[in-house]
Amino acid sequence: MQNPTEILEKYWGYQSFRPNQEEIIKSVINGKDTLALLPTGGGKSICYQLPAVLQAGIAIVVSPLLSLMKDQVMQLTNRGIKALYIPAGISYTDLDKLLDNCIYGNYKLLYLSPERLQQELVLERLKQMPVSLLAIDEAHCISQWGHDFRPAYRNIISFRESIPDITCIALTATATAKVQQDIVEQLKLKEYKFFQTSFERKNLAYRVLAEEDKHYRILDILKKNTRSAIIYVRSRKTAQTYADFLQSRGITAHHYHGGLGNDKRNANFLDWASNKVQVMVATNAFGMGIDKPDVQTVIHVELPESIESYFQEAGRAGRDGNAAYSFVLYSPADKERLYNQFIRILPSVDYVRQVYKKLNSYFQISYGEGEQEVFRFNFMDFCSTYKLNTLITYNALQLLDRNSVITLAQEFFRKATLQLKISNIALSFYLIKNPGIDEVVKNILRTYGGIFDQKLAVDHTVIAQKSNVGVSRVHDILLQLDKDDIAIYEHINYDTSITFLVPREDERVINPIAADIRAQNSRKEEQANALLTYIDEKSICRSIQLLAYFGENKSEPCGICDVCMRAKRKTASREKNGEIEAKILLLLAENAISSRALAQKINTTEENKLLEVLKTLLQKRLIYITADNQYKKV
Repeated sequence: MQNPTEILEKYWGYQSFRPNQEEIIKSVINGKDTLALLPTGGGKSICYQLPAVLQAGIAIVVSPLLSLMKDQVMQLTNRGIKALYIPAGISYTDLDKLLDNCIYGNYKLLYLSPERLQQELVLERLKQMPVSLLAIDEAHCISQWGHDFRPAYRNIISFRESIPDITCIALTATATAKVQQDIVEQLKLKEYKFFQTSFERKNLAYRVLAEEDKHYRILDILKKNTRSAIIYVRSRKTAQTYADFLQSRGITAHHYHGGLGNDKRNANFLDWASNKVQVMVATNAFGMGIDKPDVQTVIHVELPESIESYFQEAGRAGRDGNAAYSFVLYSPADKERLYNQFIRILPSVDYVRQVYKKLNSYFQISYGEGEQEVFRFNFMDFCSTYKLNTLITYNALQLLDRNSVITLAQEFFRKATLQLKISNIALSFYLIKNPGIDEVVKNILRTYGGIFDQKLAVDHTVIAQKSNVGVSRVHDILLQLDKDDIAIYEHINYDTSITFLVPREDERVINPIAADIRAQNSRKEEQANALLTYIDEKSICRSIQLLAYFGENKSEPCGICDVCMRAKRKTASREKNGEIEAKILLLLAENAISSRALAQKINTTEENKLLEVLKTLLQKRLIYITADNQYKKV
């Protein structure tokens, strides 16, 4: 067995561990159940990835986000570590093949969603694997008191009991004391080791600013802090609007949200990650797995839904240890908007039941059917068909996702048909006159026989891969063919995908999760109130407030947040006033002097401050005004 530090350097290129990482890894290697709380950017993944490499067998990693799994598997593969994840919506046959690869392919890590641990095939195959470790990422999802409760996490214990001798590590970046205890109880951690790295970020200044003109303030912040930045907004439209505004003012910016195509999202991310653009304006779709150390500034233009979300997003600034800033810009209307966006649009159990039934009707799913079927659709069209409120309906879908009824994904997808209207010879002449598109068109001809005779369904991704271009480029070329009357191109844009995880049984599906839905709604309201308390509290250091929320006591103010800076300015102002007051009393002890003469003798250009001190001295009756309008000491 190699030394953990040697493995760290060999695969990750680091020569030393971050705080608590080595101790956590040794705990896992020594077979101890482990609960680890590490702040955002604290290096949680290495705490289970490295033991997986070090030990014989395969580590099972339970994670809530497919995008995060995919990203981590790609990073591990690039480092020469064999890892695999199970994507949503794959066929039984493909799932079987992937699991067989894990049994016989010498893989070190297998990433699964918690829902996969409820599938018989998966459980049977896992029994055949030499499991070395069970790692629970984002472990706060197991607790109904957590900020992202996912009931499917509660089923992990059933799997764990089937491999009782395997070590378990649970990791999270944000968990209150109540959530920590719930994690321990739900996972039945035995004689576990507990590690908590302080959530304090001494280099990160938390600033909460009341602003009516947010555009002006953003420009001011970004011109003073010129390194990499993230601006968080609540909607796709707002992301585009702010990115366009910044570009119009000479600041390089991209936008990022779930409605962008994969190609566009990846291109925007790479430009930002490589510092070709300064600012990424994003919804919270831009989140977990973003590991860019040199982010200097994070700005929330709209209030986040909870302190947990805010703390994670703010924590993406300053991971390199340099001075960094997290700004929340709010106006009085934002507080009302927070309730409108997060509390008043919480769906009741009856509403969730209604949406579930409408989904089944929309996709024509019969009773007892639909399990593991994937459907792509336009979310706005669905809501329009049934006259449903879009915000409440989206939250209902999220609740169905969190309660393991469906898997919800925001993705951009085109369903398209194409038919060529001209002859093969005429097409050849067209391609000669329009260089640059022939490779794509020729691949369409090779892939879709009979496309001159009838409309055929075409797959942009297949064409893009064969032509070595992006999906958006394929779409643009097809639009050109249609515009030039060369082809008939019909396409529908889809922005949402769902996978049904259980067969349709309307009441039997919803009734068992009704209590959980009510509990989650109640927790959402508590979280919104906690965030508003944080925004309104202007006498306690921001860092002290945040750490106290997560059960960490800190007595010394940070000295760099807006509360501390305001206190420093007040202290400095009092000290300055005291100096001016002493000079005035000394001068007036001899003669009566006018305010203008006092300003010259004291040598101050701050006339307002001088008048303020004179007013205070008059109120204290230490000086008085003479008949010729001069000041004299009593």
